[in-house]
Amino acid sequence: MANSGRPTPDELPPPAASTITPKALAGFRHELDQRKYDAVDGSWAGSVPAQYGVAPRVRIGRSKWFNLLWLLPIGFVLLIVFIAVAKGLRDIPTVAQFTETYPGTVVPNGAEENAGFPTWVGWQHFFNMLLMIPIIRSGVTIIADHPRFYWTRHSTPGKDWFRVQKPVPTDPLWTAKQDSITLPDSIGLPGRRHSIGLARWWHLGVNTLWLLNGIIFYILVFTTGHWLRLIPTSWDVFPNAISVMIQYLSLDWPTDNAWVAYNSLQVLAYFVTVFIAAPLAFITGLGMSPALSTKFRWISRIFSIQVARSLHFLVLIWFLLFIVMHVTLVVATDALHNFNMMYTNTNDDHSWNGFWIFAVSLAVMIVLWVAVTPFTYRHPRMVQRIGYALIGPTQRLFEHLDSKPGQYTEKDISPYMWHNGKYPETPEYKGLYETNFADYRLQVSGLVENPLELDLKQLRDLPRHEQITQHFCIQGWSGVAKWGGVSMQTIVDLVKPSSEAKWVIFYSFAEGPDGGVYYDAQPIEQMSYHLTMLAYDMNGEALPYGHGAPLRLRNEVQLGFKLVKWIKGIEFVKDFSEIGGGEGGYNNDHEFFGYRQSI
Repeated sequence: MANSGRPTPDELPPPAASTITPKALAGFRHELDQRKYDAVDGSWAGSVPAQYGVAPRVRIGRSKWFNLLWLLPIGFVLLIVFIAVAKGLRDIPTVAQFTETYPGTVVPNGAEENAGFPTWVGWQHFFNMLLMIPIIRSGVTIIADHPRFYWTRHSTPGKDWFRVQKPVPTDPLWTAKQDSITLPDSIGLPGRRHSIGLARWWHLGVNTLWLLNGIIFYILVFTTGHWLRLIPTSWDVFPNAISVMIQYLSLDWPTDNAWVAYNSLQVLAYFVTVFIAAPLAFITGLGMSPALSTKFRWISRIFSIQVARSLHFLVLIWFLLFIVMHVTLVVATDALHNFNMMYTNTNDDHSWNGFWIFAVSLAVMIVLWVAVTPFTYRHPRMVQRIGYALIGPTQRLFEHLDSKPGQYTEKDISPYMWHNGKYPETPEYKGLYETNFADYRLQVSGLVENPLELDLKQLRDLPRHEQITQHFCIQGWSGVAKWGGVSMQTIVDLVKPSSEAKWVIFYSFAEGPDGGVYYDAQPIEQMSYHLTMLAYDMNGEALPYGHGAPLRLRNEVQLGFKLVKWIKGIEFVKDFSEIGGGEGGYNNDHEFFGYRQSI
């Protein structure tokens, strides 16, 4: 006995043998990569090599693909033909009479009283274009991460209608990440391959500002008479638009009266852009949210993620065509006059004041275009923080949307589900796999009253939970599968987390591309959601290797990268600041994803 009266370690029996020890429980954290990543360099994403796609292609029929680059020479030839035809039409008396009857502009009542362009219109044009630059460029980078589009709810190879990548290889373990492509840094934001995490901060964050700018624009349009320029007020707009098109194609410009009213072709183009394309961009964006689509089934029924994604892409094409045509005609028709109307609110054909204001605004846009990609590479954490500050409140709002199963049935199960992530290759995992996971033990620890170690039989003996749900990958592909397993609420009830536990960490057998075990942090309140579960079955069979055997997470309000596969352990914690890189997950630590991704 020690002098203090307390027993020495040798005088007491050791604890009973168990694989649950302080060292074992801490081992998960020790297996993590705890480096702090704060720049994008040559080691990005495990030094993933550049990979370039192919010219954009559209599927014709079942298996034929049309190279859209052929549209350039075809379009040039057709333009010449249309110009020749339009010039010939102008000499036909009937057509001449038509253009005289419908000269091109319909002046609505009240337009004269609201002639000119108030200052706010010029500022709105500038802010809108300034915001569109990072939105479009980051959107192109998001597309590059899964450079295929589908009209079906599923993302089955060969069923895409548009692609800028080669056909999917026959390799059964080909992953969606391997399918991503590189973009030039001057085009993508950023251009580096699989930089979708940073691209999404730009895209979603700046979109909140664009949406705010759009709301202000709508308010000003309808509280002033400016709406008369943008909304057709007579059916005569259609024959007048045809007349304008003939006049443009004949290279004999229609009479300009933009100080009072746009010509009919402009009115239709502006109406589609402002009141159809812009709202559709917003609605289809929501259609790609896992949280909203799972909760509000009518959105997913109308805009399945793939339909929404395809329409979102077509809206992008419309915006690009509109910008090109708009700028071309502004410069080609009467540049000085147009610049003065827009930027100085004067109906002057000769002053250069509007041009100089335009030149300054163009210089600002060019500086933004050139600077954003190198800034993103040097300060990715700042991009992440600012992006989260802008979109984070909305994401937190959406992820509180619990849901129930029942939207899908077995006939909706996808014929193909993409593989993704780096497969586990450690001797530990291979040994478990070769013995059919007979020695597998799921360790549940942390801030809980009852730490547990459960083998697969014990997990299967717990109350069974099944759901047929849609998987939303951050890269854009999707698929429906039937999952069988145990509800996370059952696990929570067994281990009894303490009141201090706010987050649940899921550890994988697989390593990330930069080394260290893959992991992710989930809010503890989402563990009680009806559709949050540990799945050990997929489509009526034991979970296969490629999709996370023996156990994977399903949390249907989150994107796929957060649904950890090949789970080896679960830990309940107060916060995640000292786990791994401290950002709430492997992709958050290494590739600047977000720990909340319900959109």
